[in-house]
Parts: sequence; C-alpha cells; structure tokens
Amino acid sequence: MNVLIDELSGGLPDGTALLRVLIRLLGAMLAGAVLGWQRERSDKPAGLRTHILVALGAAIFVVVPEQLAMNPDALSRVIQGIATGIGFLGGGVILKHASERRIEGLTTAADIWATAAIGVAIGLGALGIGLIATMLAWIVLSIVYRLQARGDHR
Repeated sequence: MNVLIDELSGGLPDGTALLRVLIRLLGAMLAGAVLGWQRERSDKPAGLRTHILVALGAAIFVVVPEQLAMNPDALSRVIQGIATGIGFLGGGVILKHASERRIEGLTTAADIWATAAIGVAIGLGALGIGLIATMLAWIVLSIVYRLQARGDHR
C-alpha cells in the first residue's frame, strides 16, 4: 500500500512549493480563460476551453522540469519544443480560401501561440509578466479589432 501512495504522490512538492505550483497552474488557467472568453464572445474557432488548456499545458511543461531541478539548458529545450509544437495547433485553425483569395484564422493562431507563451511565463513564476501580457493580448484582440473595424468602414 505504501508503494501505491508513494507513486501517487510522486513529484508533488511539499508545503510552500505545492502552493506555488497551484498558484502558477491556476494563474495560467485564468490567463487562458481571459483570452479564450474574448475569442468565444467573438465566435472564433478556438475559444474558452482551448485557451485554458493551452495555457495550462504550457505551464505544466515548465513547472514539472523546474520542480525536478532540470538544468537550464534542458528547460530551454522544453520551451523551444512548446514554441514549435504549439504552431501545429495554431496551423489547424488557419484556412485558405483560394477562390476568394482570403486567409482566415491567422489572429486565432497567433493568439494560441501567445497564450502558450503566457502559460510558460506564468509556469516559470513570472506571474506579473503573464498578467501584463494577458492584458496586452486582450487589448489587441478587443480594442485594436474595434479600431481596425472602424477604419475599414471609412
């Protein structure tokens, strides 16, 4: 029975470290939720759940190696893998309409990529940077969009 308990609790930090991990993972989820909610309200293909999971996943990818005291070079490779891999997810939302000579989904793809970066920042403990980046991304998605739409009508 002790082996089972040891395995189930393996990798869980003690005390303060566990609280830090929870704050980081919940913070990443919240940042993803802010951006995902905006996309959901705009009726875009990647919405609330997608953004929450992207931010959470990116945070997990960096929290675990940090908790296991992985060396900085290895952590750097993890982050490179996230930046590259998330591109495949973003690529899935880009559509090219050849007959109309139009491409759609680029902003959503870029937003998914930025959400992953925010998740990495928060996962590494840079919650302030993650908060600022979330606010800036929200401004681009909401306010800049409205300004751009006004300009297009003129």
